[in-house]
Amino acid sequence: MVISRTQRGFTLIELLIVISMMANETVLKDDLFTLRRTIDEFTYDRKRAPQSLDELVQTGYLKQIPKDPITNAPNWDPTMETDVLSEGVEIGIADIHSHSDLLSTQGTAYSSW
Repeated sequence: MVISRTQRGFTLIELLIVISMMANETVLKDDLFTLRRTIDEFTYDRKRAPQSLDELVQTGYLKQIPKDPITNAPNWDPTMETDVLSEGVEIGIADIHSHSDLLSTQGTAYSSW
């Protein structure tokens, strides 16, 4: 059987790159889940939101700030709480996102996750 050049499949390198990207996305989703859960636990326990991610480390909620697997640095983009009248919670971090401006394998920006 003769295979023409137009019928070639993926190379091993291409498959490894895709698998690596998918693994990084899985780690990103897990890190975002952990950070968001930790922010919620801090807010519930202290009756106020954390002012920074460093505060989560200083108070023992995290051992260290995880690296964003896409940027390979602990440079997350926090979304700050703006409603001071919301159930007596002070202004602080309400949500967290990746700092990356790249697109995921699904076509969405990592920063929108």
